[in-house]
Amino acid sequence: MDLKSNHDLASHVLAQSIQDFRGQKKLGDKSLSQLPEAGFRWTPEPESNSIAIMINHLHGNMLSRWTDFLTTDGEKPSRNRDAEFEDDGADAAELLARWEQGWAALLGALEALTPEDLLQTVTIRGEAHTVVQAIHRQISHYGYHVGQLVYVAKAYRSSAWQTLSIPKGGSNAFNAAKEAKAAERQ
Repeated sequence: MDLKSNHDLASHVLAQSIQDFRGQKKLGDKSLSQLPEAGFRWTPEPESNSIAIMINHLHGNMLSRWTDFLTTDGEKPSRNRDAEFEDDGADAAELLARWEQGWAALLGALEALTPEDLLQTVTIRGEAHTVVQAIHRQISHYGYHVGQLVYVAKAYRSSAWQTLSIPKGGSNAFNAAKEAKAAERQ
């Protein structure tokens, strides 16, 4: 990649961040699509969070962090974080609607940013961050929870799980196919 200016670099960072978030959402979407209603409330052990709880937490966090992102603190006074970790009995359709609403808030806020916005200052719980710091803080946070969601969905589905990446024992075939495609492009 040939970046000729700070603007190009900032544009790249913003585009890559959006791509990273979309990749996380895609993993979550593919996991959630494999679950029956009961799978949203299942936990591998009593102290684990169910997928319903994880969705509620991500939803609450995303709405708080990304609504009026550049102009208000990322921890909104209306947010009740503790309630996000209580099962409110929402069915799968409502949970999926929350999932989509949270991601829409995040992606809408990011897609509205310009490269010049990345060095602005925003606050989260009164702590100052550059926009790029706030974005990367959330990439890490959401990656953590999406990973948990994938793990719980996979544990619930067990042998019926449809892998989201290279299947076990499939690395050589995957690499050979990639090499063949690269050779075709040359």
